[in-house]
Amino acid sequence: MDEVTWRKSSYSSSDGDQCIELAGMADKVALRDSKDPHGPVLAVPRAALREAIRAADE
Repeated sequence: MDEVTWRKSSYSSSDGDQCIELAGMADKVALRDSKDPHGPVLAVPRAALREAIRAADE
């Protein structure tokens, strides 16, 4: 996962509390805890993440 560019929301506080970071990959999006950048990474298909965000917004 070192070859991806991680991005944190501009809404995140400067101390980085309770944030996730996202990294775009070819057909997936990787997610990780910003407080543990060397910890586990969850990679999900782009369509699945898009649907989860839509469902959370309802």
